[in-house]
Amino acid sequence: MMCPHRNRQPSRRRLYRDGRRAWCAGVCAGIADYFGLSPGLIRLLVFLSAVFFTFPTVVGYIVAACVLPRRPAELYESAEEERFWRSVRLEPARTAHDLTRKFQDLERRLRAAEARVTSSEFKLRRQFKDLEG
Repeated sequence: MMCPHRNRQPSRRRLYRDGRRAWCAGVCAGIADYFGLSPGLIRLLVFLSAVFFTFPTVVGYIVAACVLPRRPAELYESAEEERFWRSVRLEPARTAHDLTRKFQDLERRLRAAEARVTSSEFKLRRQFKDLEG
């Protein structure tokens, strides 16, 4: 029996370990990527946490390194797509508003083009053009 998750595309909203910018296992880089922060800031916070809470921090890091999957190389097709999905994670309401505005603009342009093509003036000009050719 085949695993139903084997052929699925990786989730763009999931937390991954980031091996591209990893120092150790990529946990801090993955967290930084997920929240849109600097990996250096996350590493500093983990270091400070390890100073004050050594055992829980080390155990948490090891568990995260074992549980979190490595970020797939083909997760995003372009840098623009990566920015879009990061904005979906960080500011979903703003992203939805921006998409709504883009679709409204496309609909407005489509209606204007449809009105031109279906107008009697367009038909008349096309008929004149057909007579000339």
